[in-house]
Amino acid sequence: MSATTNASTDLPGDPLRQLTLDQLRQRTSEKWRHYDPDVLPLWVAELDVHLAEPIAKAVTDAVAAGDTGYPSGTGYADAVAAFAAERWHWTDLDRDRIRTVPDIMLGVVEMLKAVTGPGDAIVVNSPVYPPFHAFPVFNDRKVIEAPLGPDHRIDFAALAAAFELALGRGGKAAYLLCNPHNPTGTVHTRDELERVARLAADYGVRVVSDEAHGPLVGPGTVFVPYLTAEGGETGLALTSAAKGWNLPGLRGAVAIAGTAAVADLERMPEKMSSSISHLGSIAHTAAFREGGPWLDALLAGLAENRRLLARLLAEHLPAVRYRPQPGTYLAWLDCRALGLGDDPAAAFLERGRVALNSGLPFGTGGKGHVRLNYGTSPEILTEAVERMAAAVRN
Repeated sequence: MSATTNASTDLPGDPLRQLTLDQLRQRTSEKWRHYDPDVLPLWVAELDVHLAEPIAKAVTDAVAAGDTGYPSGTGYADAVAAFAAERWHWTDLDRDRIRTVPDIMLGVVEMLKAVTGPGDAIVVNSPVYPPFHAFPVFNDRKVIEAPLGPDHRIDFAALAAAFELALGRGGKAAYLLCNPHNPTGTVHTRDELERVARLAADYGVRVVSDEAHGPLVGPGTVFVPYLTAEGGETGLALTSAAKGWNLPGLRGAVAIAGTAAVADLERMPEKMSSSISHLGSIAHTAAFREGGPWLDALLAGLAENRRLLARLLAEHLPAVRYRPQPGTYLAWLDCRALGLGDDPAAAFLERGRVALNSGLPFGTGGKGHVRLNYGTSPEILTEAVERMAAAVRN
């Protein structure tokens, strides 16, 4: 099936079925302009969707009114607290424990600064989102890996060993948790998070949880914010509407303190909170406050795409190992059996004209893997896998 076919209307309201390839190629964002026009881009974490109507209205109304000044108010925090209560049953989230930050990773850096010092160690579960390796190093912290298990879940023996190594160097240590996990899509269970909290308490390690993909957990699976797990009171977390509602160009996020970590949050520079984009704050507030129905339609479409991707790989690339997971819109594909070397993304790009993320920057476990963004139309996803199969044949 050609990716230029008009979007299907089989699932009315599915945001992933409303744009054609020709329409998407008019975009000027990084996803659509980084590569040549003949490349299908299934790489960076942008969704191929229209902006949800409540968000578009909030932003255009602000622009029409000339409301483009400095940020003010607690609307974003209020909206997050209401969303968390409704969706995640987090009913005791006090707005006073929430601070705005410019984006998730800048917030992560500030949280790590609050609980560690220069030269201290940051533990991460590899393979993991590449900035987890880069940003701590930029701030004179050392990254120690605790690789995930073969099932893409936390390996607690490896985590304990990493904590031992981190603290054996002297100083403090923090555990930068990815919840849900990028790139595998794993959604950590409450039992797993409580085990994390107990282990961290035993070693005196502070937990900072990146929950950017929290809104993107599929139907039938429960997302558990780390701070709601027993023992999570000393943790710090960050979330955002950027991934769930496709707002990376309207930056914004919030940092949240556990009930026993408010003092750490208060040490964050005031300038960090006031540096959020005003239009970003407006957009994110509208997303959390009014974007629920649109998000539900997206989640249903992503669930369909996960099933479609599994079928396509089984048909066209049966040697690729894919473990569908209900979090994020990202698939972690083990391509080692294809014989394409350590970086199969390079072969898929050169021979198939499909752009995927190389697994190498994700750390240990990344060789021979790629990350595929299936937050696109079924037509584009189908053509991409067909091209990948042709690249292997060629």
